[in-house]
Amino acid sequence: MEFCPDCGSIIQPETNDDGQTVLDCSNCSYSDTQDDAVSFSEKSKKQEGVEVIEDEENDTKPVVEKECPECDNDEAKFWTMQTRAGDEAETRFFECTACGHTWREY
Repeated sequence: MEFCPDCGSIIQPETNDDGQTVLDCSNCSYSDTQDDAVSFSEKSKKQEGVEVIEDEENDTKPVVEKECPECDNDEAKFWTMQTRAGDEAETRFFECTACGHTWREY
């Protein structure tokens, strides 16, 4: 694993059109060409991000009995998300079906 000498970020090696291994920092403008001694596998290349598509017309979140702290409605949609360390419980998010207020529970 290589680190940028300027900012300390992790540098991913990439091969340019000439077959040379280039270390480009994605955080700053640091760039360095390495000899052929550096090698990397397909797994170490940057992966494309996942595109999240939200479809409000076909919302599939489950509805549960939960009192809204804003309007006292007794139904809310909910979903969970890991917002803290992996060894801690996930966070539950709720959205009121009447007023749209969103809140969380840990």
